[in-house]
Amino acid sequence: MNFELNELRTGDRWELKKEANGRPVMLTFWTSWCPDSYKDLAAKRPLYQTMDENQLCFVTINVTGREGEVDLQEWLKQHNHQFLVLKDEGTTVYDQFGCEGVPTTVLLNKELRVTNTFGENTSMASIMASLTTIV
Repeated sequence: MNFELNELRTGDRWELKKEANGRPVMLTFWTSWCPDSYKDLAAKRPLYQTMDENQLCFVTINVTGREGEVDLQEWLKQHNHQFLVLKDEGTTVYDQFGCEGVPTTVLLNKELRVTNTFGENTSMASIMASLTTIV
């Protein structure tokens, strides 16, 4: 599994295989208008702030094809989100991973194979329990 998307803040191209570099990956697909996305990103902030970046590649993907008219840079600043944000090209990567709603969290092992997919009603405790099996 591989994809390339632009980083929201810098516009730089980001490639999964290159950037994951042998680490397991947590992908989170989200939109700014979704209350569940907001809660999910807020719940993941402590993980992002305390994790060892050598052990996990933490990536969020804004699903631009489902996003409204919003200044995402300003939205991230207002909500104090510092993590990596990629901009999906419409719903290309969202569809590639078979997502059906936002937020969706996808865990990939070190070989970048999907091990788990979690929908909007999944607890952070469930995601963390599964994350421990790939890190």
